[in-house]
Amino acid sequence: MSIFTTRPWTRWAVPAAAVALVAAGSVAVSSTATADPTLPPMTPSELLVAVQQARPAGLSGTVVQTSDLGLPALTLPGMGAGRGSAELSGTITGTHTWRVWLAGPSKARLALLGQGGESDIVRDGKDVWVWASSSKEATHYLVPEGMAHPTSLGDLGALPVTPAEATDKLLAMLDPSTEVTVPGTTTVAGRAAYQLVLTPRATESLVASVRLAVDAETKVPLRVQVMSTRIPTPAIEVGFTAVDFGVPDAQTFAFTPPAGTTVTEGQTPLTGEKPADKGVNSMVPGELPGKTTGPGAGLASAKPKLVGTGWATVVIVKGEPRTTSAPEDPTTGPGKSARPDAVSSMLAQLPATSGTWGTGRVLEGTIFTAVLADDGRVAFGAVPADRLYAALASAS
Repeated sequence: MSIFTTRPWTRWAVPAAAVALVAAGSVAVSSTATADPTLPPMTPSELLVAVQQARPAGLSGTVVQTSDLGLPALTLPGMGAGRGSAELSGTITGTHTWRVWLAGPSKARLALLGQGGESDIVRDGKDVWVWASSSKEATHYLVPEGMAHPTSLGDLGALPVTPAEATDKLLAMLDPSTEVTVPGTTTVAGRAAYQLVLTPRATESLVASVRLAVDAETKVPLRVQVMSTRIPTPAIEVGFTAVDFGVPDAQTFAFTPPAGTTVTEGQTPLTGEKPADKGVNSMVPGELPGKTTGPGAGLASAKPKLVGTGWATVVIVKGEPRTTSAPEDPTTGPGKSARPDAVSSMLAQLPATSGTWGTGRVLEGTIFTAVLADDGRVAFGAVPADRLYAALASAS
């Protein structure tokens, strides 16, 4: 059974986020080589107001996501090919293509296309289906009442009452750490678009800028590119290669499991129950059931400590210290048959590092760095490793 069927929301983290971005007005694609279109000038505030007011009745298109996060290929011993090749990638690295259909806030379909078949997420009102053609398995969820339009945000003080006021507050909040500009226009998926660029003021950030292309007609953003200071091409680019703003036919969202499909009624995450405080559980990649003995174990109940501000923020989480050293040869040793020890063996393939803060392993990507200390602490952020070392030392 694949991870898509055993833990479907893990596999679909990036595509599901893409659907949410499309619905809110924020998904992307590569631009054509034609000359930049001439459009009426807009300020950042005006453009953000227009994005907030954009309410397309529907859309459909082909979305391509390309990621170059600089993640190493790490092998997980004790498992076979495919599932056993535990690269820190999945759908978060490489290039992936899927089809998207949207019709209002409660109808959506996302089909991930791959060599091994097709995997779909379909929402039609209160029903959500997650289906994989390769394994012939489907999971059905029920959306709780009110989930489509959450309004309970807690006591946030004086909330803005107009889009313009909300945008002004957003820009004021971003100003200390982010420069917001509209440097020009571009063409995305054959459509004229404005460019909206967010540039970190923190020179130590690994994120050089975030570039959005906003459709000139509908004001739905058509491109999101995250640029790194370490590579010249986008570290992340998500977007449409083709898009149509017509409303898809209702039958597009009517899903019936094909004959021979094993159907499971899902309990999470769409039960409507308020989850218990899980600390940074959602931040921990590759979470495994049971008690993990490797670096970072116990993060599910940990409270994060923040060092720095804005784009240079370092997050430090305290887990359980390592009790044993992982074997130098990841294919042998006591970790061979136990999954927690296997994870320790996998992490042992990362470069070792040490300093006044302690010892551990470091993972360096194009737009983030993570340090897994042997004392159980995990530090990560969109900054170089030396910033993490300094943060760990100051938090000792």
